[in-house]
Amino acid sequence: MFQRLPDDSFCAVTLTVDGRTVTAGAADSVAAALIAAGIEPFRTTPVSGGPRAPYCMMGVCFDCLAEIDGVANQQACMIAARPGMRIRRQRGARRPEPERSADVSPAGGPEARVP
Repeated sequence: MFQRLPDDSFCAVTLTVDGRTVTAGAADSVAAALIAAGIEPFRTTPVSGGPRAPYCMMGVCFDCLAEIDGVANQQACMIAARPGMRIRRQRGARRPEPERSADVSPAGGPEARVP
């Protein structure tokens, strides 16, 4: 549906989207790169499973959410494409992050316990 305009200064970067190699422009956002590659939908809704794709391309609508480099719920339209990025489309509700225990520090030492 979308096609790139000819550009002599085009500098390509390679991304991985759901295990598929995609070529993007170095000046593209992640959302623009996925649109140019013909990848859709970007995500599905948690309740009905309805497909969603970018709408505003300026960070307002949240329809372009994707998992980027292992971090879920990233606005793909607001993140610049970088070489080697790993992108996964989100299906339904996001996976909850495991909770950390309040009585142990990241180092795990006994001195880190909260009274």
